[in-house]
Amino acid sequence: MFSVDAYQISASISIRECKRNLSWNLLFLDGDELFYEVGDEKFVYIFQYGMVGFFNHSLEEKRVILDSIKPFCKGLKEERFSEEVNVVIEPGKQEVSFYKVIIPSFDTETIRLIVLNASQSVALDNYFEITEKLLGETNEHTKYLEQRGKLDISGNKLKRFIGRVLNIKNEISENLYIFDSPDVTWDNETLNHLNLELKKTFDLKDRYRYIHERLGVIKENLELFKDIMDHKESSRLEWIIIILIVIEVLDMFFLKLT
Repeated sequence: MFSVDAYQISASISIRECKRNLSWNLLFLDGDELFYEVGDEKFVYIFQYGMVGFFNHSLEEKRVILDSIKPFCKGLKEERFSEEVNVVIEPGKQEVSFYKVIIPSFDTETIRLIVLNASQSVALDNYFEITEKLLGETNEHTKYLEQRGKLDISGNKLKRFIGRVLNIKNEISENLYIFDSPDVTWDNETLNHLNLELKKTFDLKDRYRYIHERLGVIKENLELFKDIMDHKESSRLEWIIIILIVIEVLDMFFLKLT
């Protein structure tokens, strides 16, 4: 039995620097991913959004590998999200359950597919927690609005908050391809079936939709806050103009009297 472990170790990893500096046997690469063979039946999958997936490594081996990758990371995380899956080889059988995957043979592309889906699952855990925190912050502002009839956030802070939400939404769309099948599955029915079963077992699509729906709710609230703030600012400008006009009229009146 082999183990698959995936960890969210940082906000991002430089794929270019990893490719340039890591000397392991590179089996697959694109702009966002690197899949290495680092020993006999041992593999490492590196993703630019801060994820590292392992196949068949001890704790000490994983520590050494992570130390090799850390120089190319930005925003290292103290608390790491993780996922663990066991892989069992049984000739003539392919089966997926939540913590165990049975495959008919030791195949590199099959292993890459399993590590990929486990890594996407961990990434969703990370984005879920970020989204829940953003929703909590948004709810605090809506409660204040309900109780006081006004917002407790300045225009500049609101704009930064909106920027955070949009950046997270963009990150999820760029980094996670839950609805896309990897190229390797297009011409291989067995791998395609495995990929679909892994997505279903990890509940990737539903979790992805849930996060996007939550972000949509947050964005809708923030747009409402912005409209309220714009209206308030517009009303303030109108009153300033009215006061200036009144001052000018009074000034003209007093000039005529004198």
